[in-house]
Amino acid sequence: MRIHVPILVCMAFGVCVDAAQAKTPDCSGGWPTNMAFVHMKNAGLANNEQIDFKLSKTVRLTSERIGKDLFRQVYLITFIRKEGPPLQALTISDASSEECSMGNVRVFVVSQELGSQP
Repeated sequence: MRIHVPILVCMAFGVCVDAAQAKTPDCSGGWPTNMAFVHMKNAGLANNEQIDFKLSKTVRLTSERIGKDLFRQVYLITFIRKEGPPLQALTISDASSEECSMGNVRVFVVSQELGSQP
């Protein structure tokens, strides 16, 4: 899967602009979130009892048109643990106006934030 420049900029600098956001599918809290949790659960990083799903959130960082009705999207997913620090992941997946699961979801666990200011 090829990652396009706007997505790399978004991931590298945390500056994400989605000019056509209202016209692109919003899969927040759906396919990318569920798949991120499944991958984290399968890797032994989390289980259902550890996560407060009501407080967890998914934010679409960018959505880039890659076909007539096909968009490559990046989401930041933050799972709030009942105890301990949040568990975060970035996902990259393809979606259409009809279906959020237009292919596999790539999941990148955010293990540490560097250079942040309090």
